[in-house]
Amino acid sequence: MSAVEAEAGRLREEADEPGWEVDPDDEWGVAVITTVGRQLKLRREAAGMRAADFGRVVGYGEDMVYKIESGKRIPRQEFLDRADEVLTAGGLLSAAWEDVKKVRYPKQVRRLGKLEGKAVEIGVYECNIIAGLLQTPEHARAVIGAAQPPYSPDDMERMVAARLARQSVFERDPAPSIHFVLEEAPLRRRVGDTAVWRQQLERLLQVGRLHSVRLQVMPTDTEPHPGLDGRIELLKFPDGTAVGRSDGKFNGRPVSDPRQLRILELRYGSIRAQALPPRESLAFIEELLGET
Repeated sequence: MSAVEAEAGRLREEADEPGWEVDPDDEWGVAVITTVGRQLKLRREAAGMRAADFGRVVGYGEDMVYKIESGKRIPRQEFLDRADEVLTAGGLLSAAWEDVKKVRYPKQVRRLGKLEGKAVEIGVYECNIIAGLLQTPEHARAVIGAAQPPYSPDDMERMVAARLARQSVFERDPAPSIHFVLEEAPLRRRVGDTAVWRQQLERLLQVGRLHSVRLQVMPTDTEPHPGLDGRIELLKFPDGTAVGRSDGKFNGRPVSDPRQLRILELRYGSIRAQALPPRESLAFIEELLGET
């Protein structure tokens, strides 16, 4: 089998993987995929190629080509790059990937990721799980897969991809100041097998050592604190504005009113003061890793 045939086989298999269906309730996502699909069809027809012939060249079946062109399936980057080459689109189809890849992420996650991408300070307290910004792909898949009723394979892969995409915040230059407080109990809960658990602890140590990150652990054996009724997230922006979210009193809804933000800042400050310092927290995680 040639390298081209092997690549084509891989693309055909990946085309049917979950996580690439278009969410009909996502108006922006539907518009993006419909527009890209229309451009693909117009260029294919202008080149005088039938869908079956085009699909054979790019490594997709005729049915999948029709789904992409009709806006029912999200094309992969490899598909767009190959289509751009075959249809001599001059990079226009390849460039569409920047918008196309975002369609996989749920609307609310896109909004959160956009805010995190603009923030100069990010503060997160998690009480029941390891924060999504810190999860490995395997850990995220195990956590999301434990939901009841279960998500469909398509929705689960979409959510995992969205969670991982938010982690690009660590790659920003200049990097924002990011602070995490995690409860001890989720760190001890073996989500997935031992290998998954070890990888997650190693990931915490890796991120916790970044110069822009401070990671603290809240010991289980401690006095009650203001985070017992749920998670808290605070985002601060260059213009001095801020947005916060919290379970409990604020029901997880975003708040920007200065009085409400002040309450969240007081709660988060109390939590940080009560948690282990960053150096002791990393040592605690290293100790957990050594127990595996």
